[in-house]
Amino acid sequence: MRRAIGSPHNASVSVGQTRSAAQRALGHVAALSSGPPLDRTLRITVNFHPDRLGGGGRPILTAWAQDPVYRSQFVTGTSNGSLTAHPGGDRWTLESRIFGGAYDDAPPQWRPTYGALDFRHSPFGAAPRFGSSYLRLTAEVLDWATFCYPDSFHEPVAFGAAARMGLVELALAGNATPDPLYNYIEAHLHRPVLLDRHVEAMVLDPCYRGTEVEAAAHRLPFPIGWHSGFRLTVDQLCQYPQYRGAEFVDLGAEIAVDGVIDPRIIGDAVRRGRHDPQSLKMVWHIVARYGTPAAPAAPRNFRESAPEGALPAHSP
Repeated sequence: MRRAIGSPHNASVSVGQTRSAAQRALGHVAALSSGPPLDRTLRITVNFHPDRLGGGGRPILTAWAQDPVYRSQFVTGTSNGSLTAHPGGDRWTLESRIFGGAYDDAPPQWRPTYGALDFRHSPFGAAPRFGSSYLRLTAEVLDWATFCYPDSFHEPVAFGAAARMGLVELALAGNATPDPLYNYIEAHLHRPVLLDRHVEAMVLDPCYRGTEVEAAAHRLPFPIGWHSGFRLTVDQLCQYPQYRGAEFVDLGAEIAVDGVIDPRIIGDAVRRGRHDPQSLKMVWHIVARYGTPAAPAAPRNFRESAPEGALPAHSP
């Protein structure tokens, strides 16, 4: 496997120091956690937009093919959430609080990355607020993950780890938020996520069939799957001005193609650069909240195509 830029071999601190920071963070959160051991059949998923540009201005899937490590926003400078990953910023402050200061002096490449626990076995990933597509990670990563509910932006006081995981019951009750788009269990991954080792499958929205996104996805070292898709007509979009605001409904109607809006259309608008990306993110939230068909909670309704040598798919 190629060495990634910013990998342990290029860091100014030793691997031992880094592991020590991760162990301190894991121990700190574990001490705050309670409940039974985590169900090992569950998986962490990482939702993302596959047509966005990553660090260095490269398409994200192309960047992953060249550098197969999933990196935090402290390294990439990009995010599908808030953009405050810098010393003294909101993300830095939240991590300092949650992890007991374990990463306060750590270089960016050693900070944790984020996902969500897919306790509902959703065909759309555990946290579609962050993107229409997702990576499904292997069981191995559960042992070096910590969890919180609700997510870290809301300054949670309920935490979990592999050995003590009482958060699923809290999330199923849904008392922390009335919005299902925010009702997820946040996961923190305290070791590098290697895409050729720690990913079981990538699941895409069908709007990317036949596009460069699909072609790039098939160059990656894991199976590719498809869910049933996010899609709203303009007429449907206009029913929800109260959700994120009427201005974002108007923006969605403006960028719609043939009276329809889907993840690819939003991505095209982001790349054209004519609108504020944060405003387009609000349009995505409306589509993610209201633009999915009713789907059963358990079986994942997608088909996976595995390239030669790819990791097998998970079946709960």
